[in-house]
Amino acid sequence: MLRITNSGKGIYILEIFAEKSFKVNSKKFYGKIFKDGYYYYVGSAQKNLKSRIDRHLKREKKLHWHIDYITAIRTNTISNIYLFPDKDKDFECSLVQDLLKNTLLYTPVKDFGNSDCSICDSHLLYKKKRITYSHFSRLYHSIVRFIPSSKDTS
Repeated sequence: MLRITNSGKGIYILEIFAEKSFKVNSKKFYGKIFKDGYYYYVGSAQKNLKSRIDRHLKREKKLHWHIDYITAIRTNTISNIYLFPDKDKDFECSLVQDLLKNTLLYTPVKDFGNSDCSICDSHLLYKKKRITYSHFSRLYHSIVRFIPSSKDTS
């Protein structure tokens, strides 16, 4: 699986490809239809970053965080994970704001994955088409890209 050799903390972006439109089985977002396309979820782990990423890659898990409701859907695939090792929690929100400002991503639904944040409307962003790795690397030189294989997403 994923090899992270840092202090165990960091910020990450999950790039999730939704093959088709879907609904999540969550009270908060009941009835909301999520379009097919690419979702970018910005999250943080201030310890055990590897464990957090490994958990997101599992299909079978207890649904706890908002993002679990999306990653557990069979027609949704985590296609890339972008890591910012050793970054503190405050970088998470500045990254969301920066992505909204510098890309064509937008917020598909309010209050998704940002319950501990008073700055962002959501930590889930959307675009019909994928953002290229070169676009990310141009903006963030220290970014690490991880491409999960089928054995990582069991």
